Amino acid sequence: MDGRSSYDGGNTTGFASPAADHLDGPIDLSDALDLRRPGRYPVRVSGDALIGRGIRSGDILITDAAERPFDGAVVVIMVDGDVLVAEIERRSDAWWIRGEGADAGREVPEDAEVWAVARALVRTTI
Repeated sequence: MDGRSSYDGGNTTGFASPAADHLDGPIDLSDALDLRRPGRYPVRVSGDALIGRGIRSGDILITDAAERPFDGAVVVIMVDGDVLVAEIERRSDAWWIRGEGADAGREVPEDAEVWAVARALVRTTI
């Protein structure tokens, strides 16, 4: 035995499940979220500033450091020495922080650094 476990639907008692014909097999989250790609990494969210986007405190964002920011993107950004996870929007020639947190409605200074753009969300509790 190699220590792995999976569910294939074949080891049941009683009646066979009608869903057995639709099972895909084990899901490898590392593959599904492309975590082996350079620049892809998980970031745990702290706080509820992005609750309007359905992102809650404790959620894990899968971010991509190679992705360029775009209007409406959720980003990991360094602003005035603080690391924020924020939604940004483009207004004229400047980026602004959108959302419900203390930094919402704030113009992003030119010296701010966007470290990564969120590409996926993982929720460990429902």
